[in-house]
Amino acid sequence: MRLFIDANVLFSAAHNPDGNAQALFSLARKGMVKLHCSRFARDEAVRNIALKFPHCREALQVLLDEIEQVPEPQPHLVRSAISAGLPKKDAPILAAAIAAEVDLLVTGDKRHFGPLFGQRVEGVIVLPPADALALVLDRLEDSRAATSTIG
Repeated sequence: MRLFIDANVLFSAAHNPDGNAQALFSLARKGMVKLHCSRFARDEAVRNIALKFPHCREALQVLLDEIEQVPEPQPHLVRSAISAGLPKKDAPILAAAIAAEVDLLVTGDKRHFGPLFGQRVEGVIVLPPADALALVLDRLEDSRAATSTIG
């Protein structure tokens, strides 16, 4: 599965080594998922860590080195994300996830993305970290079960 990671998830993973966000990175290190983000998300995470948890900058950089950066989205996709109900400042996140054709957009932003949680927007399912982790683990389990019944 391909996951687009929002800035707040990067932020959480950098300063909370035991949370759901960090668990997604652990799965990526094992080759079970692929993580992606945009420069927009990356820059926001760097700014917020520097302001709130400057001692976690190195941890954030390690995480950023593990993620594939995707191109910024075309303006028509940003407009589409705004029409889906997102504020202008958050629309580039959904638009980049759509452009990258990921399976999931993982964000902890309940205020702005909450109404989209669990929905598929132009092929991308929007989920908070805990739900994304549960879905990934369920799909991995289903995949293992299918493989064991075949073999």
